[in-house]
Amino acid sequence: MTRGLWDRETVALFLIAALMPLALAWLWAGGAEAAARLAAALVISGGWNLVFMLARAQPPSLGGAITALAVAMLAPEEIGLARLALGISFGTVFGELVFGGWGRNVVNPATVTLAFLGFGFPAAPWPDFVPPVAWAAIPAALIGIGAGVMPFGVIAGSALAGAVALAAGLPVAPVVPVGGLVLVLLVADPVSSPTTPLGRWLGGAVYGALAALFAAGWGGAAPVQICVAAALLASLAAPLLDEIAIGLWVMRRRRRHGQG
Repeated sequence: MTRGLWDRETVALFLIAALMPLALAWLWAGGAEAAARLAAALVISGGWNLVFMLARAQPPSLGGAITALAVAMLAPEEIGLARLALGISFGTVFGELVFGGWGRNVVNPATVTLAFLGFGFPAAPWPDFVPPVAWAAIPAALIGIGAGVMPFGVIAGSALAGAVALAAGLPVAPVVPVGGLVLVLLVADPVSSPTTPLGRWLGGAVYGALAALFAAGWGGAAPVQICVAAALLASLAAPLLDEIAIGLWVMRRRRRHGQG
């Protein structure tokens, strides 16, 4: 993150503001149960952030609230508070805090948490979302892009891959609404997504293509499960995609200067 106005906490604050339409729609649909789930996730994530930040003599980060919201919305249901705490603890500590906190992590801690819960408790049902919640991902994405805290290339690349899959006749329609939620909550993370312009387009396309592939071939899997798996693999591929983008830039530059 750059110094001055655009420090990491400013970016986190703008991300929280961008996600407000999605969070409010989800809380409206889920009522007291959703509010209690979010409160529990905030306490657990915030507690671990506070422990690590005090140990390093640093202020706690607002990034923990972003992780809490994503986990509260997307985590498998009926897992209980103890299992939810275990998953958030694993994802927050090993996906973020051991790297130095939000802004220095390699993968999105919420994605790590959700993958841990999905693999650890495979019988737990994944959540469904009513249409108003799914549609709320659109204003969240627009606000995030307008504020400069969600990479446009990631979102556009994913939308392009989804459009190609639909045009090709793949059975991805049930995954599309949830795919948008996972896109803004996990994939369009400015920290763990690719950093180069081309890499961002490739990252979004990889996420969309993987979600389409899993939807077509992963029978019986819930849409959220499919999209979380695609988000995890796309996040792990981000450094490679940046290397590909940089390599292509170097190759074009050499050819332009007659060195190819």
